Amino acid sequence: MPELPKELFRRWQHSFEEDSGGVNVYRPTEYNFPRARGRAGIEFSPNGTFTEYRIGPADRQQPEPGHWSMLASGKLQMTLAKEGRPSRTVEIVESGQNVLKLRSVAA
Repeated sequence: MPELPKELFRRWQHSFEEDSGGVNVYRPTEYNFPRARGRAGIEFSPNGTFTEYRIGPADRQQPEPGHWSMLASGKLQMTLAKEGRPSRTVEIVESGQNVLKLRSVAA
């Protein structure tokens, strides 16, 4: 099983302006983003947890915890802790110091 890139383990903001071809683009929180009414995000931890930041009332981020696990295919299975939320599988298309690209895939 491949090892996850160390750059993955930080907080990322969704750079939706750069999304293309089913790939979601994320940038570090300190990135100089264009103005937006709200910006979702995600933060991965090496211990198998993550926090998804959804856009809530007044365009503020609402944290939602979950856990991730690596699948044999090298993809990540992500499950939010809140009951009733479906899990999803993502493929890391690119991971670097300044960019994270994720593609949702069928499990």
